[in-house]
Amino acid sequence: MCDYLQPFIIIFITIKRTPMENNSNSKILNVTLWAAQVILACMFIIAGYMKTTTPIAQLSASLPWTGEIPAWLVRFIGASELLGALGLLLPSLLRIKPILTPLAASGIICIMLMASIFHLVKNEFPLVAFTLLLGLVAAFIAWGRFTKVPVGIKNKPE
Repeated sequence: MCDYLQPFIIIFITIKRTPMENNSNSKILNVTLWAAQVILACMFIIAGYMKTTTPIAQLSASLPWTGEIPAWLVRFIGASELLGALGLLLPSLLRIKPILTPLAASGIICIMLMASIFHLVKNEFPLVAFTLLLGLVAAFIAWGRFTKVPVGIKNKPE
């Protein structure tokens, strides 16, 4: 594993996991988390697909910043967004390694923080607000799935 990720993984693993008891509050929070996961994943699937498949010249008509950075970086950002979106849904849906869901949300937080800094430097304040909002939704998912309503691991049939 990459050395630069190790501190983050240690932090997330050592967070005290205090799942909520099975009551109506935990059910509401679970449904809210699933809704946030689906909405955020859909947004990142659309954005990631667009950035990985659309020609840069055409893409820069709707996203001007894509024409100002190297094409490989635009494709990398798109691939990261696609993988983050899949990570928000698949581990929890399949109940295989569900700890990857809050880790994917944490990765999206990093992507959105970098995007916010990029847009802040370019004085694109509406985009800063939007990327920060997406980062906050990802932070809510990470918090909820790490601590309050973690998804259980699928039991293997015997």
